[in-house]
Amino acid sequence: MLRAALVRPIAYFSMEVALDEGMPTYSGGLGVLAGDTLRSSADLGLPFVGMTMLWRKGYLFQTLDESGWQHESAVEWSPEDWLTLTDARVEVEIEGRKVTLQAWQYTITGISGSVPVLLLDSNLPENDPFDRTLTDVLYGGDLRYRLCQEAVLGIGGIRMLRALGYGDAASFHLNEGHAALLALELLGENLRSNQAREESIAAVKHRCVFTTHTPVPAGHDQYPVDLAAKVLGQEQVEVLRRLDPSEDVLNLTRVALNLSHYVNGVTERHGEISRSMFPGYPIDSITNGVHSAFWTGPALQRLYDRHIPKWRSDFLVLRYAESIDCDEILAAHYEAKSELIDEANRLTNGGLDHHAFTIGFARRATGYKRPMLLLHDPERLSQIASKFGTLQLIFAGKAHPHDEDGKSLIRQIVGASARVPGGIKLVYLRNYDIRAARLMIAGVDLWLNTPKPPMEASGTSGMKAAHNGVPSLSIYDGWWLEGCVEGVTGWGIGPRTRDVRRGDDDDARDLYAALEERILPIYFQDKRRWAEIMRSTISLNASFFNTHRMLQEYFIQAYREQHEFPK
Repeated sequence: MLRAALVRPIAYFSMEVALDEGMPTYSGGLGVLAGDTLRSSADLGLPFVGMTMLWRKGYLFQTLDESGWQHESAVEWSPEDWLTLTDARVEVEIEGRKVTLQAWQYTITGISGSVPVLLLDSNLPENDPFDRTLTDVLYGGDLRYRLCQEAVLGIGGIRMLRALGYGDAASFHLNEGHAALLALELLGENLRSNQAREESIAAVKHRCVFTTHTPVPAGHDQYPVDLAAKVLGQEQVEVLRRLDPSEDVLNLTRVALNLSHYVNGVTERHGEISRSMFPGYPIDSITNGVHSAFWTGPALQRLYDRHIPKWRSDFLVLRYAESIDCDEILAAHYEAKSELIDEANRLTNGGLDHHAFTIGFARRATGYKRPMLLLHDPERLSQIASKFGTLQLIFAGKAHPHDEDGKSLIRQIVGASARVPGGIKLVYLRNYDIRAARLMIAGVDLWLNTPKPPMEASGTSGMKAAHNGVPSLSIYDGWWLEGCVEGVTGWGIGPRTRDVRRGDDDDARDLYAALEERILPIYFQDKRRWAEIMRSTISLNASFFNTHRMLQEYFIQAYREQHEFPK
């Protein structure tokens, strides 16, 4: 295992980082990945420092009215309960105003070390009222608000690192394009020291690593040039535009591409898609993972502790799950399932059964993830349920406040709970967060994922389920192209190769056929075979799709040139 191999720190910049259940500093997968990455770096003894934003009002607190329509409110929490305020202050110029920033610190303690995470905060009395709100709401507001926030993260983050003594960072990892302006600040530092322009660009590229996370065009931040000039200043925008004069907008993904020596997508397929979206750029791929110990439920943790005692420090040894008795795996899963069913019934009064086959679907509610695909033909689903027994469906997920279509999908699912035919129970868990995710990925019997290819960059929820022995039924996209061994770690929907002619009817038909012909007969008629699938899901997928393995790949492919091996 890689331990204490770096001499100078890696500064990891992310707009969101999921640090603790009680801190609303994340919205979903991007922030959870960032938190898992930093947890693994602490376990491995790697000198990382995290940089993110405070988010005093969080992303959103979700409530649903009687019709199932989502309403959002601010998350109420007290940073003082979780964080330590540092004494550093820095300034950033935004729209010609001086904006003062302070930083709070959260420390992740791992097996072999600790990682400080710094959270920038603009809510200071000396700031303009608008500027005081810049670290309030994650992914809120209009384009102006978002660009101002990205200036705080990128430019303010670099200055805060300097102020707190992390100025010797050898590498800067941009977790998505939101952090691209840190490269602009590094470039400005070099130019101000009278370094030649080409030399300055080369020096910045040598230190920057960029991970892009989405094949969805809307996920790549772009700003009108006049707005960028107003927020950042004309001189800064001219520097950026000289890097890519073909652009008539400020495209922060291209800024990151032009100022990073290593760029990667987050699965093999996503790397291919990213190269097609940005031709001419050498975009590699490192497949995402999750932090094994964080996402394994208590019952499975105790099981691994008994049989694989080194698993907490070396996630690779989860391959030895193959030696665990099937009855023990089933017993541990039933404990996790009972906890989920009890909590779901408490929250929804849904009358779920501890022994019924339970399918989980929890993703951001948006069109391309197709949460309604399972309910595409309710009568067909009812026929399957009557053939095998009660089916239970647990849904969860938030829609972005501006995504009206996503909110409509939630309302359709909630409405379906009152209309589903006999033999099917359906509940929707409100305000999905880390705690609910831990319960769901450990307690359901099958994890469902139905994105429209090729829109899924990675998808880590199924990886989390795998750590709990829960197999997936998924469209072949993102990580599932690498993780699916048919009938061994789960089941696929549709063909492995993308077919643009396929529609929802085709995928729904394959989904129902998989349930009726390949999945439910095993679950209801051959429990030992089902337990063997659970066991191979752990040994094959959990042992590989984790952030310990992922970080070692980053070290070899992205960080190696900037750091030294210990003597």
